[in-house]
Amino acid sequence: MFRPALLLGLLISTAAVAQDAPPAPAPAAPTAAEMQARNTELNAVLPPAQAAMKAHVMFLASDAMRGRDAGSPEYDIAANYVASQFYAAGLRPAGDAGSYLQRVPLIRMNAADKGTLSLNGQPLTFGADYLPGVDPRAAEAAFNGQVVYVGYGIVRPGRDDYAGLDVRGKIVALVRGAPEGLDSEESAHFGGIPTKAAIAKAKGAVGVIALQTPAVAERMSMAKMAAGYQSPSVSWAEANGTGHVMGGGVPTIATLSPAGAEKLFAGSGTTWTKAATALSGKGPFRGLALKPALAATLKTEIKPLPSYNVAGILPGSDPTVAPETVVLSAHLDHVGVGTPNKKGDTIYNGAMDNAVGIASLIEEAKRFKAAGKAPRRSILFLAVTAEEKGLVGSDYFANNPTIEKARIVADVNLDMPIITYKFTDVIAFGAARSTLGDIVKRAAATAGATFSPDPMPEMALFVRSDHYRFVQQGVPSVFLWPGTSGPGKAAVDAFFANNYHQPSDEVVQGPPIDWESGERFINVNYQIARDIADAPQRPAWNKGDFFGTLYNGYGAK
Repeated sequence: MFRPALLLGLLISTAAVAQDAPPAPAPAAPTAAEMQARNTELNAVLPPAQAAMKAHVMFLASDAMRGRDAGSPEYDIAANYVASQFYAAGLRPAGDAGSYLQRVPLIRMNAADKGTLSLNGQPLTFGADYLPGVDPRAAEAAFNGQVVYVGYGIVRPGRDDYAGLDVRGKIVALVRGAPEGLDSEESAHFGGIPTKAAIAKAKGAVGVIALQTPAVAERMSMAKMAAGYQSPSVSWAEANGTGHVMGGGVPTIATLSPAGAEKLFAGSGTTWTKAATALSGKGPFRGLALKPALAATLKTEIKPLPSYNVAGILPGSDPTVAPETVVLSAHLDHVGVGTPNKKGDTIYNGAMDNAVGIASLIEEAKRFKAAGKAPRRSILFLAVTAEEKGLVGSDYFANNPTIEKARIVADVNLDMPIITYKFTDVIAFGAARSTLGDIVKRAAATAGATFSPDPMPEMALFVRSDHYRFVQQGVPSVFLWPGTSGPGKAAVDAFFANNYHQPSDEVVQGPPIDWESGERFINVNYQIARDIADAPQRPAWNKGDFFGTLYNGYGAK
């Protein structure tokens, strides 16, 4: 599960890419008491539906899968396993060339060297003034020209940080994050560089410079950041072979420290310290053209990292609405092999995150087959790669779907359902934004669960999992989770504290999994998918919803 709020933990846990990591040492042997207790739980006879779910998780989260890192041989085995299960569930192939697999041309990229950056011909210092970015479009790139400061670089109703500025053919300098006053989901949407870079591109800019504020530099100095400046990131390749800039924007040329930013602001009528302080002001923001001319060169090392999405479709039975397709998504990858825990275990198995989600997806497909009644609309079951790398596999599918893009009318996403307790309610992040919310509420009640509003709006989870890539295509979407009523909050907190992106997220030595709750979660998902597919009307955004309007979604206007 990709959560920028926990980005440092994610970076630590993904420091070793699976195919480059040394063989995992055997974990420390459990005590006799631990083995007896776990054998009792593991060998319990389960009802068929629960046993089937457990079997999927046991395979996908086994040590043999080495954490299912996107692009690894073990991930490919997992993808073929899911494809075989889709076949057994009666789904038709919906990948490439009549198969269940969609090849995703992932690329891994990192700064090949320290690059160069100069202002009016005076070089800046690597690690003190700047860190280089990457340009997935080319191994070598050069940028020259004027820089325009645009603050947070946000354009939305009631705010335009580009007002009165001409950035065509120029480089924009901006700050990560978002101003106060936005709701948490809009703040998360605007806070990241991809959204800002997409806005910059729409305004005609050719690149982005990110500026560190003094407050941010106190928490994470550029000198500390410099040690990891060559850490890899992942994107995908366009049909012409060039790398895709995530978000569809312009590349990030560099990050400047407060010291480097002060040099950039020299002679412009203000200092960076004053400009950064003004960002927290209540008045309207005003950008400005900066005086020094910037010249930069970047070298980016780009390596192919091919992987696969897995797609199977259940055709609809009603000719009038069968072309309309509901996507049910879950990510298949996890973070591979990384830092050992206290027991010496280096394999990040990803049982809850997200083998349980994939198992739910497979068993949900089987529910439709067992029902003996096809849905009115078509349903596409989609297991995506590289979620842990930044929602990359779902981004590729959303931009290059294996069915006509106009056919996709909804996405329901399953990411890390925590089933270590008896849940009594469900949560659907994004439910309040479209008619999917009412469908989820009714379906949950039919399946014997209540519906709860988002208990952690400050986390803005609506924009932090694979469904967000469908939102960006204008598709009404929700992200479903077991709720946190009763024992739920303590269980969720415990999982994040002890197991999230850790080797302990596994079947044998991880927290005991409540397979009965797993079966109930599948039942809720099946009912939701059934109700969406059989509803009289296709899902629609609520009129005036921010995301629906922004991405020209059905019903928003």
